[in-house]
Amino acid sequence: MKRISGNPYLKKKEGALLIDEVLLNEILKTYTTPVIIFLENRVRNNINTFLKVFKSVFNNFQCLYSFKANFLPEICHLVQSEGLGAELIGLPELKLALKLQFPPDKIIVGGPYLPQELIEKCIQEKIKEIVVYNMNDLIRINSVAKNSKIIQDICLRINTQKYGSKLGIFLNQSNVIKLKKIINECENLKITTLLSHYTTQMNNIELFIKNVNILLDNTKILSDAGIKIENINLGGGFPEAVIMPENQLREVAIEINSLVSNFEINFKNIYFEPGRYLVGDAGLLIAKIIKVTDNRWIFLNIGNHICPKFAKSSMRFYNVTRIEEPHKFKTSIAGILPTDQDVLAKDYFFTYDLKEGDIVVITNVGAYNLTFSNRFPYLLPNIILVKNKTTKNIFNPLVNSDFSIN
Repeated sequence: MKRISGNPYLKKKEGALLIDEVLLNEILKTYTTPVIIFLENRVRNNINTFLKVFKSVFNNFQCLYSFKANFLPEICHLVQSEGLGAELIGLPELKLALKLQFPPDKIIVGGPYLPQELIEKCIQEKIKEIVVYNMNDLIRINSVAKNSKIIQDICLRINTQKYGSKLGIFLNQSNVIKLKKIINECENLKITTLLSHYTTQMNNIELFIKNVNILLDNTKILSDAGIKIENINLGGGFPEAVIMPENQLREVAIEINSLVSNFEINFKNIYFEPGRYLVGDAGLLIAKIIKVTDNRWIFLNIGNHICPKFAKSSMRFYNVTRIEEPHKFKTSIAGILPTDQDVLAKDYFFTYDLKEGDIVVITNVGAYNLTFSNRFPYLLPNIILVKNKTTKNIFNPLVNSDFSIN
């Protein structure tokens, strides 16, 4: 059987689409389009591949799943069951991670916005590290830590200076002086880790090299100022697993290890925060063609409200109704939002025959699509989890009303 979209859990079988061990036609007997499908075995497979590669290269590697890629409780539970830690940005994620029994010493929390309640919860639960983007937040964290009589470990997110990025701390001379002053005054904090996240969808080893060098250069700046850094965090940025196969992932890991090993400082831990790599190609969106124009535009019964461009997913489109036909005819694909901006793809290679009612599968939508989706006034889709021959409804819009966490 031939794979679809390079995914071993999507195959053609006698003119039909086999999702793991379940025929899509059987799923559509129960669920109408649009419907979102997640592949449990693919999530586990991606996790195990990532861990196998990086554990074979690094002696001091730790993996933290980025909840913001996909915070569906069932997906996060799968990740937890494989022994990963968690990287979180807000209080709802933290409460979910604790509910799912992620160990606090394998959780890091932080972002550009640190509400007081989040800081207090992190310290109360003895979270491993709080990630700080703004040096003034250090003073607030220290105050809470002092009242709780603990020493809180801190991870500093540094500014990569890429494309004028405003995220993180720029370690110029004046900021280093300010940081030293804050550290001297904040006795209940310990700066343990530096974090740099260069960009998303890094399918080029040179981007990973740039990120490592940024971290090492800034570690040297702090070391020269008398501030010792124990760990480095290289963030995420990995593309979907079907885009970066295991051999390429290994090349990235080996190159990173070479750069770090030759650095003058030995680090206690090296953290990575994969999100898209673990869950991106485990998500499918099943839609239907509702309109065909004479100039080869097709309209699907979904749109950018549930399949947003902001997610930057490597989407692939297949006409499942005509899965045996060649996909080599340029076709543009639009959604159902009442705006000409709702375009999913232009001049995409698709089947020659286009009919209303044809079923379309969109692959690689497991990461950030739900995160960045907006609540346009359409009914949210059912979300089901497939494992081997079984299916499980993990979100029913008529019962659950929303898949956001709170």
